[in-house]
Amino acid sequence: MAYFNYQDKSVFYEEYGQGEPLIFLHGNTASSKMSELLMPLYEENFRCILIDFLGNGQSDRVESFTPDMWHDEALQTVALTEHLQCGKASLIGTSGGAWAAVNAALERPDLFHVVIADSFDGRTLNEDFSTNLLSERKMAKEDIQSREFYEWCQGADWEKVVDLDTEALLKCAEEKRPLFHKPLKELKTPILFMGSREDESCRNNIEEEYREMASMLSESSIYLFPKGGHPSLFSNAEEAATLIKNFISQHIN
Repeated sequence: MAYFNYQDKSVFYEEYGQGEPLIFLHGNTASSKMSELLMPLYEENFRCILIDFLGNGQSDRVESFTPDMWHDEALQTVALTEHLQCGKASLIGTSGGAWAAVNAALERPDLFHVVIADSFDGRTLNEDFSTNLLSERKMAKEDIQSREFYEWCQGADWEKVVDLDTEALLKCAEEKRPLFHKPLKELKTPILFMGSREDESCRNNIEEEYREMASMLSESSIYLFPKGGHPSLFSNAEEAATLIKNFISQHIN
């Protein structure tokens, strides 16, 4: 178990394997616990670093999440990379973590080789985001498996973490906060947009959105799995690992 300091609070991270550094960024209401399940697919090839963003998992708690949480999580990712003194790293961000990954690369392109942005809505939240979020979170709290998942990721105070996350996301949507804090066209880090065509948690026109984003960038790729739920990094775990290894090797070696 290891921690680094960010804004006078302790942020948890854990490492597996050896090789090129690869940082896994979890989505909203999740934690590094999820990525632990994937380590057999990556640890032979990479030095895998798993973070619990502030307020989640084994990191210190916060009184509230900022509506600009994906930018704040990007700054935490930058702080972790600097703390590790590992040179350039690659980033895998899934769901909310994808926005954090893109923002981190926009902030500090000197620190990151490539970005894998998995299973996210892109430049904007979908029109029904707030309605869908409230419905989804209400059902999740009433579902035994979802409650067990939250507790597994967050611990005994999971409900407070989920409520704070919901509050921040609703404010982000209501105020139409920018999801990227710099223009996407400024991204110089090679990026792979990844997802699943069956993912009901993402916008319906995810392929169109990915293609429009990719058209703005000099080094980008898109891959959508025909099957699988949210997020594709887990629902298509073995195929995704192969795809990611190849993408990273193309841009590092």
